[in-house]
Amino acid sequence: MTAVPEHKATEQETITEAEAELEAHLRGICFKNGPPRLIGVELEWLVHDLNDPATPVAPARLDAAATALRGLPLRSALTFEPGGQVELSSRPADSLTACIESTAADLALVRGLLAGSGLGITGHGHNPWHPPRRFLTDHRYTAMERYLDRFGPAGRSMMCRTASVQVCVDAGHAEPGPLGTGRRWHLAHLLGAVLCAAFANSPLSEGAPTGYRSTRQALWAAMDPGRTLAPPGGPDPRASWAGYVLDAPVMCIRSEDGPWQVPEGLTFRDWVRTGLPRRPTREDLDYHITTLFPPVRPRGHLELRMIDAQAGDAGWIVPLAVTVALFDDPQAAETAYRTVKPLAETAGQRPAPRNPLWRRAARDALTDPELHAAAVQCFAAAQEALPRLGASPAVTDAVAAFTDRYVARGRCPADDLLDHAGTEVRTASGAPAPTGKEHQP
Repeated sequence: MTAVPEHKATEQETITEAEAELEAHLRGICFKNGPPRLIGVELEWLVHDLNDPATPVAPARLDAAATALRGLPLRSALTFEPGGQVELSSRPADSLTACIESTAADLALVRGLLAGSGLGITGHGHNPWHPPRRFLTDHRYTAMERYLDRFGPAGRSMMCRTASVQVCVDAGHAEPGPLGTGRRWHLAHLLGAVLCAAFANSPLSEGAPTGYRSTRQALWAAMDPGRTLAPPGGPDPRASWAGYVLDAPVMCIRSEDGPWQVPEGLTFRDWVRTGLPRRPTREDLDYHITTLFPPVRPRGHLELRMIDAQAGDAGWIVPLAVTVALFDDPQAAETAYRTVKPLAETAGQRPAPRNPLWRRAARDALTDPELHAAAVQCFAAAQEALPRLGASPAVTDAVAAFTDRYVARGRCPADDLLDHAGTEVRTASGAPAPTGKEHQP
């Protein structure tokens, strides 16, 4: 959720195309075809006091740190989330090694600067210490908060308390095959549940278990379905995505002065048809896309958004390496697709992340037998593929260590946090979705 500069619409930019032309525009920009070549990663981190993470960091202290961070000579794009989370978005890289080395160097600069102010960054999918508190006060996040409040308190918790590892891979070839766009699109939505389960790392809220191993993913499922669920399935992902964008509710209507309008029940398609409260522009459409948060978002490439932030200086490298291997190595991609394809039969007709498969991934993680079996096969395929992709021994060793510690044993990082807290998460079916307000049993 990177903030976009405010924009004043001009008459010359006003959209005049028919809906069919708008859909054609969306189909043309959502997937850029070609051989998988570039990768990227977006890392979100919670900022905390180095000496006492449970003590909230004062806004003035966060503001000073943000100002200092903006002065660093980073290669990655640096942005901030509403609750003060730091986000680094790498440049597109032509190899896994290049992506890791560049991002790791930027992270070292960020950690070093923050440490000088007595602050640190940590990888949790959901803040385990504090209630939601919004740090950014610009029009975008004020409007977002107003909009999401209509669906309950989960939205504020998502905005201010969550962090993730988002992996970006190319859309792939136009033609069918293991590296084709359609296959990769469907693979992302089924493999996504396995990745969510394997890397679940957010079982706590204000020190208490929530009933989920990935509270972050459960929060997404409790929010506005029109912008957080996946597009409907179908043979043509371009058509599915174009329809999804136009039929999604408009979160806000930007203006140069004063608070942004937060309409109710207005889809972008409705906005185009009625031209009220003002006629939308092409830039309004592009901005509208930035307010949609499905588990897989096509942005020319595929942005996988379902992985919790990981602990440690290099914990993020494992989900990046595993995901890239399962998408960009043809043999591993074929193995992964065949492994996760049967999961579609248990996912039901409801789109991710609100279908039973994704609910089990968030709640039970790899204690679920079906997800565990799929994870074992997918991680094995990834380990075999990484040397073929030129991964360093340090990366392959890190993936092997994670596999042995968690995947092989049917565990995930959230289980370590629960063990440390001296409690176990409830795995019985029907556990309620966390709201971000009260703790779950």
